[in-house]
Amino acid sequence: MFDLDRLIVEFDKGLRTLFSEAHSLRPHPDATLSEADMDDAEKKNAAALMRVNHSGEICAQALYQGQALTARDPAVQQQLQQAAQEETEHLAWTAKRVHELGGHLSLMNPLWYSGSLAIGAMAGLLGDKWNLGFLAETERQVGHHLQSHLDRLPQQDEKSRAIVAQMYTDETGHAEMARSLGGADLPEPVQLAMKLNGKVMTGTSYWV
Repeated sequence: MFDLDRLIVEFDKGLRTLFSEAHSLRPHPDATLSEADMDDAEKKNAAALMRVNHSGEICAQALYQGQALTARDPAVQQQLQQAAQEETEHLAWTAKRVHELGGHLSLMNPLWYSGSLAIGAMAGLLGDKWNLGFLAETERQVGHHLQSHLDRLPQQDEKSRAIVAQMYTDETGHAEMARSLGGADLPEPVQLAMKLNGKVMTGTSYWV
């Protein structure tokens, strides 16, 4: 049954995700760390990588919201909403770090959000088994992406590295949650398509 009130709530969440400052219930992972001594090139690279991570969290918010909107099992909806809260914290951490490094957030975020919301809603319509499977695969690929950023960030940038490391821990937990709730393994062509789509987003957000 069509639920207009719920649709309005989700629309409001989208506006807040894109245009409002995100807040974190947990302390920022880098709160106790000092700013590193980096040259301009290192700062620019770190800011670009954290911008990519922020855009990834914009996509994650939209995916979770779309999936929760169409999920059938109330328990699955609740787990998705809890995971979305952690992704909101990631938004706060990464946005703050990008600005500290003198960078800007991606101008493409509204596009990433709308596309991811549609994908998430479609995944939910396929049924909870495939919905959760899509979530698990998404988080697996995000974890791989975050690990690669730990290799690319300046070694002395402990603040950015602490944020990425905690994000990796959270994303791994989301993937395990999805599998424990019965998520199915996605066909390899779907996994490949998701990987290619992720490369477009990360490659563009690094620069724009």
